[in-house]
Amino acid sequence: MPAAFSGRRLGRLLPLLLCISLLEGSPAGPAMTTQDSSQTQVNSVTKGKAGLNESSGPDVATEELKPAGKEISYDVLEYEIVLPGVSGTALQKIVSVGSPTKVELTCKLEEHSDLKNPQVTWKRRNETISHTSKTQNSWTIQLTVSESSHLGSYSCVLKGEVEVNATFHLQVPKIEGKEKTLITYERDLAVMICKTEYAPMAWTWYMTNGTELVAINPSSDTNKFQIKIQSANVNRLEILKLTKEDSGIYWCEAAFRLGSSKKRFEVKVLSIMAPLKPFIAVVVEVVILVTTIALYEVYSKRRGEVNQKTTLLGNESSSRQRRS
Repeated sequence: MPAAFSGRRLGRLLPLLLCISLLEGSPAGPAMTTQDSSQTQVNSVTKGKAGLNESSGPDVATEELKPAGKEISYDVLEYEIVLPGVSGTALQKIVSVGSPTKVELTCKLEEHSDLKNPQVTWKRRNETISHTSKTQNSWTIQLTVSESSHLGSYSCVLKGEVEVNATFHLQVPKIEGKEKTLITYERDLAVMICKTEYAPMAWTWYMTNGTELVAINPSSDTNKFQIKIQSANVNRLEILKLTKEDSGIYWCEAAFRLGSSKKRFEVKVLSIMAPLKPFIAVVVEVVILVTTIALYEVYSKRRGEVNQKTTLLGNESSSRQRRS
């Protein structure tokens, strides 16, 4: 019995001891987990700070994706003057440049010119420019015209047995046509047109007020002014219902990237009666002439009648005297 009792007690005590051991061992596991978690957080923070410090420097991947800077490329315009090689020859050419570009200017001798092996000098004002290329009878300079200060006159001088020269005038495109006076009449319509070889960035119309130029804004008075764009390089101003106050000087301006060009118009508004004055003068002259002729005819007729009466009276008196 005691042995059986002790075996039963041991059987009951073993599960109890096992539970106690499990309860005592369980805190160790969580303590280790908290420590590991804290360490992980510290490491994460450290790596985050390191990442921030690393990001402040150049990012290799980002740098590789950045596009490399490119030099601006321009179209090359080529112009040439052919010189005959005759003493005193001075030729010129106008070169219109509306936007930044590269320009090649070439002075070339005629194939059978008598001027052999000349000394060639390129100049801009008093500044000497070296030519960029040459052949047996041609000399070329290349210019990058990127701002208005690069415009101007460029000359080549060829010296040998004789001296000849040629000049290229680089300038902003001019507005075509000559300055002229536009004569019109009251209540009529005045039309001014400006045209350029190259399309400008903008067109502006001005009217002169004393010594000042006042920009015309059609939107402020649509019943007076209308600006019509026929094409990119043609612009048209219309002045409606003209009065004498509209007489004056008008300007159109074409703005290019390298500068601007202007053209002047003069408008003269005449009275409606103005075209009738010559006609009225002719009518008055005709009336005077007709009246004069009519009066002369009346006078001649009356004079004839008087003469006829006088003749009759004379004849009657003569016959009476004969009878007596």
